[in-house]
Amino acid sequence: MSRRAVWAWRLAGLAVFSVLGCARVALAVDPATGDYQLKPRQIAAQTWVIEGAVEDFSRANGCNIINTAFVATDEGVLIINTGPSWRYGQQQRAAMARTVPQPLNQVVNLNLHPDYFFGNQAYADVPVLALGGSRAGMQAEGKAYEDNLYRLCGDWMKGSESTPARQTLMPGPVVFGGHRLEWVRLQGHTADDLLLIDHSTGVLFAGGLVFADRVPTLPHAKLADWIASLRTVASWIDQGTVRTVVPSHGPVHSGRYGVDQTLDWLQWLHQRLHSSASQGLDLSEVLRLPMPERFSRWAALSAEYARSVTYLYPQYETDQLTSQPVQAEPGR
Repeated sequence: MSRRAVWAWRLAGLAVFSVLGCARVALAVDPATGDYQLKPRQIAAQTWVIEGAVEDFSRANGCNIINTAFVATDEGVLIINTGPSWRYGQQQRAAMARTVPQPLNQVVNLNLHPDYFFGNQAYADVPVLALGGSRAGMQAEGKAYEDNLYRLCGDWMKGSESTPARQTLMPGPVVFGGHRLEWVRLQGHTADDLLLIDHSTGVLFAGGLVFADRVPTLPHAKLADWIASLRTVASWIDQGTVRTVVPSHGPVHSGRYGVDQTLDWLQWLHQRLHSSASQGLDLSEVLRLPMPERFSRWAALSAEYARSVTYLYPQYETDQLTSQPVQAEPGR
């Protein structure tokens, strides 16, 4: 596993967050019984979201920090992301069955990160799909993810094994049970970011490209690509194609709320690292710099800032050194 990916899944302290007018439900897990207490919430016609904690991975929240979802139609149920563990996947499937009568049709994982696919183990009897690059990443890094999640999440992971998606999803439009869906491949958060636009409801499942009220995680990120992808998503919102945004982390919201927050953080982080490198600051000095007030109430601020600086800053230092002209020493 790469140094970036290792750092990305290390446990850090929790942070306080602000709802700021976005609808969200409180998460209360029960460690004694291993019950995630999953409560699907309907956000549009035939569309439900199961919201995770707006926090960092911890045993206190069962490592449930991701939003998963399902669309239930006459053709069956589409599950989007399966959570951080086999236990989550089992309870997600049970919560879905309590909520809607339709049978399962398929499961889709939006990227390669473990909380998107570690519940796949509970869906051995239905097709489980992801983009080709995500499937390859799951296969390459799944065992390292498994080891890290057992360390971070403890008993919540009992029986869990890395279970990558089994089929490759091809982007493009598709009609599913009367819903006009469009699978879109972008990149930046990872090399293969899958998004789903439901043109029938105006709901966007934005995957890891959009965060809300939480500092973005960057274990496989390329900032320039991510910023470009977010501008594409913003154009969908501005044009009215998308009305409701379901980020993988943070509250479901309308409009550009999460897109603008994520863009703000990525552009600010790039500028801080670039200017710090140009000033010759070392890593420890960058880590000690004060944070802007506007980020102060976002979840996981200290932990994610430290992780991001640790694995991104060396490249900024290298770029700064290679961009400096070499002065020839005067002859004697």
